[in-house]
Amino acid sequence: MKVLGIGAHYDDVELGCSGTLLKHIKAGDKVTILVVTDSAYKNPDGDTVRDLETASREGKAAADILGAELICLGYPTFEVPFDEGLTKQIQKVIEVLDIDTIYSHWDGDIHRDHVWTAKAALMAGRHVPRFLMYRSNYYETGTPFEGSFYSDISGHMVRKMEAIEAHESELSRTRYEWLEFFDKQNANLGMMIGVKYAECFKVVRYLV
Repeated sequence: MKVLGIGAHYDDVELGCSGTLLKHIKAGDKVTILVVTDSAYKNPDGDTVRDLETASREGKAAADILGAELICLGYPTFEVPFDEGLTKQIQKVIEVLDIDTIYSHWDGDIHRDHVWTAKAALMAGRHVPRFLMYRSNYYETGTPFEGSFYSDISGHMVRKMEAIEAHESELSRTRYEWLEFFDKQNANLGMMIGVKYAECFKVVRYLV
């Protein structure tokens, strides 16, 4: 398989589907991570939370831990558009890399960057035979995440957490709550299917 993990920000793929990407890599599949924004941003007071250099360095470190190639389109954080320009850029990556499997944001998210990335990916990847959506947030959205496709990541959870830990600036901002939350979330998902850890996806289409 030729797999593309799509995220709005450098940490999204790591949070939502990196355990499954690690499974693909172990199986010998080619995995690429496509990040839409440069992931630098400031808080409402104008103070820098994550600068461009830090975001890029942490994103590259996480991709190296996973063993995936990394592409960044460089859109400003919080300014992801839903337009033909973004759709064409994602579609070009899909075509050049001959992608046959996509993992992207869930389109029921409420983070605008996540939503517009999901919708652009859906359009760009409309002919890709396997397309699954992941949830990378830890807040309620008003719409239930209706995931029904489970991936056993028990053998890859340690490495997934290492990739998340590469995003030190975001971990510091969230008081390291990500680590406990995603460990418990993936453990709870695993309990649903009788394994130690799992990730869950909403299926758009999946050709067997």
